[in-house]
Amino acid sequence: MKGKPRILIVTAGYGEGHNSAARGLALALEGRAEVSVFDPCAQGAPRLNEVLRRGYRAMTTYSPTIWDWVYRATERRDFSKETFHVMRKPEEALARQVQEFAPDAVVSTYPLYPYFAERLRQRGRWKGMVFTVVTDSIEINNAWLQAPTDYWLVTDGLTRRMMQGRGLPEGRIVETGFPVSPLFPTLEPLTSKSPTDPFRVLHFATARKPQIQAVGVPVLECDNTHLTMILGRNVRRLYRPAQELKKRYPGRVKLVGWSRQIPNYLCRHHLAIGKAGGATVHESIAASTPMLIHHLVPGQEEGNLALLRSMGGGDLADNPARLQTKLQELLANDCKEWKRWKRNLAKYSRPHSATITAQFVLDKLREEKNF
Repeated sequence: MKGKPRILIVTAGYGEGHNSAARGLALALEGRAEVSVFDPCAQGAPRLNEVLRRGYRAMTTYSPTIWDWVYRATERRDFSKETFHVMRKPEEALARQVQEFAPDAVVSTYPLYPYFAERLRQRGRWKGMVFTVVTDSIEINNAWLQAPTDYWLVTDGLTRRMMQGRGLPEGRIVETGFPVSPLFPTLEPLTSKSPTDPFRVLHFATARKPQIQAVGVPVLECDNTHLTMILGRNVRRLYRPAQELKKRYPGRVKLVGWSRQIPNYLCRHHLAIGKAGGATVHESIAASTPMLIHHLVPGQEEGNLALLRSMGGGDLADNPARLQTKLQELLANDCKEWKRWKRNLAKYSRPHSATITAQFVLDKLREEKNF
């Protein structure tokens, strides 16, 4: 019998989903394994990584059609071959970390790293297990599907069935849920019977200044609504238009910068409005908080929207007129439609998903490596 297993969680900063999943899983493994969370892109090529991250944010925020072309182009690339030169230094960084940390398992929340880990195994430089946490839903890029991994850990049953339909072995696709923060099980979200006056709306703002008014005004023109705006890392850029909105609707707007209390905010609000990123969508589901999507990035986010719609707990509202219409539908007849969405999402809520994911990884390591 060995001591605690050593688990290397590898992530990337392209969007919030990869890092959010890595953090949730690391917290769930705390005290049960020796854990290292590592970003090979940031460590191996920090300057290039920052350029690529800024480019990713710019494309997804301002030029989603360009991002759609990039996303579709990756569908045709074979990442099993060492021809993706921009990833050479990140691959070397991962190899060094594996050598230094000597993990029993690599858990990847980013689709490219399993290819790096597999090359280490093929060359006899490492003998551990590889788990791939798929942070997208339904619309899954080939980079995930073709990854050389022992197990794919997926967010939901629709995604699992889609991957099976693409020919992946059924026994290696495991429905664990998106590993949201382990804080969720300790919280008490609103229910369909909770008071709705005031009706509290949580807005996850993007970097676009015009969307402060485009989202805020339709929300606040409804009777008895209060708005909390999460400005995040864009707080300096967005503060002035957000402050103007706050002055226009006194006592009804709260501004929040970057925060680690998102689970608390989601559980205390009736409705979330944001982009269809994996982390935000699955955190909303964990809190059984209905969601309207105001900004949709082509590709993986289309799958996240499809998941919300399939659950009957969310929809697209990507312009002020559509947002106003959706809000009126949700609030009509004593919030009858909102209550229906709320009950629907409660059936699919997975607040324990990080613990479930952690337990699966630990169980497989015990089976394979006798921990």
